[in-house]
Amino acid sequence: MNSTRRQLFKGLALAGGLSALPSLTLASGPAQKGLKGHIRHSVSRWTYADLSLEELCQVVKSLGFAAIDLVGPEDWPVLKKYGVDASMCNGAELNLTDGWCDTAFHPQLIARYLRHIDLVADAGYRNLICFSGNKRGISPQVGLANAVTGLQQVLPHAEKRGVVLQMELFNSKVDHPDYMADNSAWGIALCKALGSEHFKLLYDIYHMQINEGDIIRTIQDNHGYFGHYHTAGVPGRHEIDDSQELNYAAIARAIKATGFSGYLAQEFIPTPPDKAGKIASLRDAVHICDQ
Repeated sequence: MNSTRRQLFKGLALAGGLSALPSLTLASGPAQKGLKGHIRHSVSRWTYADLSLEELCQVVKSLGFAAIDLVGPEDWPVLKKYGVDASMCNGAELNLTDGWCDTAFHPQLIARYLRHIDLVADAGYRNLICFSGNKRGISPQVGLANAVTGLQQVLPHAEKRGVVLQMELFNSKVDHPDYMADNSAWGIALCKALGSEHFKLLYDIYHMQINEGDIIRTIQDNHGYFGHYHTAGVPGRHEIDDSQELNYAAIARAIKATGFSGYLAQEFIPTPPDKAGKIASLRDAVHICDQ
């Protein structure tokens, strides 16, 4: 899974033809029109690598929403062709492990983010992902100070261009050993230290359930620091139905109650072996979260 995501972050081309799309959408059930509009839905690109980007754009439109997460500049022309928003842009990061908590990577990151902020703004998008990176023996306190020092070099430009940097929280127990931003408290402390509305946390519900739990109360108490949400079932990172331990309908209601106006993106790995089944899983997930 991590390898797949890294490949997509590097912009590798993905296979998949458009000829099968009509039968796929029909096989997945009727198009999901008439969403309530309280939640802005999205889907992470890397979890649907079996579909070409054009196929995925058509699928999300047919399901009644229009946003795809974790797409870089090479993909934006296709999204614009279909009127699909890039709800979370990527491509400025070095990778998932070499991040802002380590000053060794600051020169590269600063140059890349300054450039990418302009790309995002010029394309008419808003959100750009970033990562703390791994600790490598750095204490949380020093890592926090390092991240502040580095991010302060790019935040004024993000503010000027209307771009929001969003640092994703990962679990360090299962998927991302040694990751620094593996708890909401560290991320919130970083937000407070930076003091900018153009720096938020990407609160990944799957990851935070594994590392700390207490999802709904955390959202209720700290939603002002959360600019984006990701979903996936726990354990296993698969569908968000009743086969796993989280109540995503209740979580989505809690997010809605905060007045959140950003995106909630599905980032589960669908289990069906066929494309039609994978699309049906996405349709069902959107329905669960459409509160």
